[in-house]
Amino acid sequence: MPAKKIFNDPVYGFVSVPYGLIFELIEHPYFQRLRRIKQVSLTHYVYPGALHTRFHHALGAFHLMSEAIEVLRGKGVEITDEEATAVSVAILLHDIGHGPFSHTLEHTLIPVGHEQLSEWFMEVLNHTFGGALDMAIAIFQDRYPKPFLHQLVSGQLDMDRLDYLTRDSFFTGVYEGVVGYDRIIKMLAVHNNKLVVEEKGIYAIEKFLTARRLMYWQVYLHKTVLAAEQMLVQTLRRARTCTQAGDYSLCSGPLGFFIREGAALGALGSDRGELLRQFAALDDCDIMYAIKTWTTHPDKLLAFLADGLLNRRLFKLELSNQPFPEEYVSSIRDRIAESWKGVPDAVDVLLLSGAERNAAYHTAHGEIDILFKDGKVRPMSESTDYELHSKTVTKYFLGYPK
Repeated sequence: MPAKKIFNDPVYGFVSVPYGLIFELIEHPYFQRLRRIKQVSLTHYVYPGALHTRFHHALGAFHLMSEAIEVLRGKGVEITDEEATAVSVAILLHDIGHGPFSHTLEHTLIPVGHEQLSEWFMEVLNHTFGGALDMAIAIFQDRYPKPFLHQLVSGQLDMDRLDYLTRDSFFTGVYEGVVGYDRIIKMLAVHNNKLVVEEKGIYAIEKFLTARRLMYWQVYLHKTVLAAEQMLVQTLRRARTCTQAGDYSLCSGPLGFFIREGAALGALGSDRGELLRQFAALDDCDIMYAIKTWTTHPDKLLAFLADGLLNRRLFKLELSNQPFPEEYVSSIRDRIAESWKGVPDAVDVLLLSGAERNAAYHTAHGEIDILFKDGKVRPMSESTDYELHSKTVTKYFLGYPK
């Protein structure tokens, strides 16, 4: 048997996966489930090619981690074979806790974030594999005595970000989001056990931060994408309302479990095992099947939302740099109320409002450290274009039926 399994990735070409623990984790049903979860949710409603999955992304991040390990070792950084396997496992499983449609339904089906769920799944897998994930979990939780390994998994320049920007720009065709991942990786180094970037890589970092900012506003928070995702959230909320009113015919199986019980799952206690079992059986297919079923549901609001999602009859969504005037919001409320006379809750369900915020560079999560030729390390915030990247932009949205 050959030493490695080869995957043909459209972004990087051939990705080599060693047989043994890593390949066995990929073969596990928890990981295979990622094939059925779209990486960028409903973004394909705007960019038709954006149908790639969390499975693609996890393999891509693993591939970049392999390259980063090789580069760092070439610069004299001590990374044992055991550490290399552990950090590769950590990046491979970093998103295993994502639910259907990735970030869109996070905290809607269950009040627990995907990072926490990923950690719980890793603990279950660690038990399954007889403690083989001990070091990977320590790296994932930033408890391992080499902090740079955690930074490669979760940090300002982690392999997660490098892959999702590269992959999402590829599949959407938004080339403004292309980053020089290969140059960035080759510029990585370790100083005092912390991950740093050599001085000559600073412009690649600035391009990376600019690309990240553009991808957020042009792709991830595109107003039509945002309209679709907000409609999806509202559809699940309406289904839960109908269930609480006594309609238990909405759906069965794992989705039914989370619609009925999800709001009460904050204090998991001894039920964590059952929750993970149900969550591991839940993916995009469950949601889409339910939406197709709900298009003919007697609840008019649920049927309207489901039909709109299924057939891309999306709400109009407006964006503003300032909160919308109350008089304008009231006029929209009045129009909805007039169009949906006699339907209780219509305004509350069909008027979508809120705000989205993004900054390309959050210093609260640690800085990108630059290693200069004189041997000194200075944070990225001292670079000339820092303000451009660190500024938090807030956009308010208002959505309603056309």
